[in-house]
Amino acid sequence: MPDDETKILAPAAEPRAAADAARPQPAAWTVKLVMAGIVLAAVNLRPAITSLGALLEEVRDGLGMSGSIAGVLTSVPPLCFAVFGVMSPRLARRFGPGAVVCAGMVAITAGLVIRPFAGGTAGFLAASALALMGIAVSNVLMPVIVKRYFPDRVGSMTGLYSMALALGTALAAALTVPLTDGLGGSWRLGLGVWAALAAVAILPWIALVKDRSVTAANAPDAAGKAPGAADRARSQAPARRITSSPTAWALACFFGLQATAAYITMGWMPQIFRDAGVSAGTAGLLLAVTMVMGVPLAFVIPRLASRMKNQGPIVVALGACGLIGYAGLYLAPSGGSWAWALLLGVSNCSFPLALTMIGMRSRSGAGVVRLSAFAQSTGYLISIPGPLLVGVLYQHSGGWGLPIALMAGLMVPQIAVGILAGRDRTIEDES
Repeated sequence: MPDDETKILAPAAEPRAAADAARPQPAAWTVKLVMAGIVLAAVNLRPAITSLGALLEEVRDGLGMSGSIAGVLTSVPPLCFAVFGVMSPRLARRFGPGAVVCAGMVAITAGLVIRPFAGGTAGFLAASALALMGIAVSNVLMPVIVKRYFPDRVGSMTGLYSMALALGTALAAALTVPLTDGLGGSWRLGLGVWAALAAVAILPWIALVKDRSVTAANAPDAAGKAPGAADRARSQAPARRITSSPTAWALACFFGLQATAAYITMGWMPQIFRDAGVSAGTAGLLLAVTMVMGVPLAFVIPRLASRMKNQGPIVVALGACGLIGYAGLYLAPSGGSWAWALLLGVSNCSFPLALTMIGMRSRSGAGVVRLSAFAQSTGYLISIPGPLLVGVLYQHSGGWGLPIALMAGLMVPQIAVGILAGRDRTIEDES
């Protein structure tokens, strides 16, 4: 997801001392406010998705939603990320990244407030799309702001950002059901309560919009650099077609298949456990366990992968965890639920691996940006049908056998294209 672009660019782009010296330095209070804004925004980038997964059964019953429509709902996040994320750089150039992130936080808050009380399935989907639009633009632009305000601490700030994002994901999964019970059992209030957290995240960004150190005129580009004469000259030079690179396509397919698995997990895993007899609260905790595995492994896997010329063995290891987890869900979903949640959490860490490989598959910063945009946009488009197909199979088969078989089946090509993407070569060698 674009929220990880800083992770990609950090090892690939060297800071420019002259540019940093010429760039106006923000005040100390501004830096602290940016740090608070980044953390609060990151915490709010996933609760709209994981809170819904924990209460999907209640939402379906309350709105009279079929399994197929529920599948559409779980496919909305990657669709919004693919569509609205592309618009973010253009919006940032016109209005400034701080203003766009502020608008994104407002959109998340509004979507979370409107969604539970929209009164029908169409309104629920539209309000969800509004919140996800805010998430999409913030995903892309917050790493750019990290690069602008913390040019010498990109790694540590990205780590803080990633931890906050994983924390928000896990908290929404674990607390939505208990909060719903505490609010009288209303799923509408249980979903709507997360708007309060999003509203808090708006406050620092309102102040930052007035900070002219990041404006439409001098906003960093997608690589986090202020545009200059050299950059304009490079942008006018003819670029090789990235679509002619087999490695770029392998990365795009790997990114798309791992995103498919992630959104199926966030959208459907609690329902799988609940249908197996696990309580709603425990199912939410199991999803939280799966999500929280990304906190430590997001640091370990990229460092390990960057020391290896070929990342294929890591791809195979993560894929094997996924296959074992799916087999467990099929054979004994309630008996070994905690083990399956842990294994699927490890498997979902193919996400930071994909981002690390994107950073290693080009020799230049500009190449990394092009590869990142191609792999992520194409990958999110690839991931859209998966959650929808799971919903259709669940509705028409009346059980989870076929959907789980589909999940396991998709893991096989994910491993295959991941091995191809992990080979020690760059897109410049191919395109």
